[in-house]
Amino acid sequence: MQKPLISKYLIPLIFIGLTLGSCEGNNKKTDDTEAEEESPAGYTLVWADEFDGKGEPNPDNWAYEIGFIRNNEAQYYTDDPKNIRVEDGFLIIEAHKEKVENEAFVSEEADNWMKKEAYGKYTSASVTTKDLNEWKYGKVSVRAKLPKGIGTWPAIWMLGQNWKKVGWPQCGEIDIMEHVGYQSDSIFGTVHTEAFNHIKKTEVGKSVFIENPYDDFHEYSIEWTPEKIVFLLDGTAYHQFENLHKTDAEWPFDQPFHLKLNLAIGGSWGGLKGIDDSIFPQKMIIDYARVYQLQ
Repeated sequence: MQKPLISKYLIPLIFIGLTLGSCEGNNKKTDDTEAEEESPAGYTLVWADEFDGKGEPNPDNWAYEIGFIRNNEAQYYTDDPKNIRVEDGFLIIEAHKEKVENEAFVSEEADNWMKKEAYGKYTSASVTTKDLNEWKYGKVSVRAKLPKGIGTWPAIWMLGQNWKKVGWPQCGEIDIMEHVGYQSDSIFGTVHTEAFNHIKKTEVGKSVFIENPYDDFHEYSIEWTPEKIVFLLDGTAYHQFENLHKTDAEWPFDQPFHLKLNLAIGGSWGGLKGIDDSIFPQKMIIDYARVYQLQ
C-alpha cells in the first residue's frame, strides 16, 4: 500500500493536537506548590498526596487491604500494579474481571463468607491511611473521576481510630463519597454510628445530583468540626450531620479518623442490580487527596 504524503508543515500541528488531546484527557489540576496556595480560607494544608511520580502509592501515606474485606463484595482486593498504581500524576484503582486465588480460603462450609470461596471472580484495590496518617477535625478533599457501569461501587470514606478496639459502627464512619453504578447521576454522603447505621436502617445521609462523574473530575469533601460534618460536592454543601451532644453512640467523631479509597464490585449495595461483566476493566482515577485543618 502506498504511504500517504504528509506535508512537513502539518507535522508540528499534528504534534500540538496530540499533546492537547492528552492533557484534556488527564485534567491534572495542580502541583504541590499550588495546593498550598489554594488552601480554603481559614484552613492550613496539613497533609496531601498529589500522586506525582510513577509506580506504587507512597508507602508513607497508604497501606493496602488484601482479600475479601467487607459487605459481601465480589472483588478480591490486591496490591498488583494492574489494580493499583500511580501514573501520569494520578492514582489509578482499576477493577478487572478475572479469576484470582483466595489466600484466606478454608472450605465452602466455612462460617466466614470471606473464607468460603476458593477463587474470586474480580480484582480491584483498596488503600487506607490507617496507622500512618489520621486526623481529628478539618477539611478532607479528594478530586476524582469515577468508574461506570452496573455493579461498580467506588468510595471515599473514613473510619475512627478505635475501629479495632470497639468495632463498627461504634467507631464511626464518614462516607465522603459513595456511588453505585446503577444510579449514574447521584453520589451519596453518609455517616454511620452506633445509633445511626444501615443495619438499623437509621443511617443519616443524602444524595445529590452529579453531572458527568465518569468523564469529568469532581472534588468530594467534608468540613468536620466538633459541632457538625458538612458534605460538599465541588465546594457546594449538600448535606450536614450535627452533633446532638448526647453520647458516643450518636457522635463518635471526637477522635482521629483515617481515610480509605476503594473501588468495590457488587456487594450488599453495589450489587443490588447485579454486575454487568461487559464493563470491565473500569478505573477510579484520583487526582489528589488533601487534608486541611483550621488555622
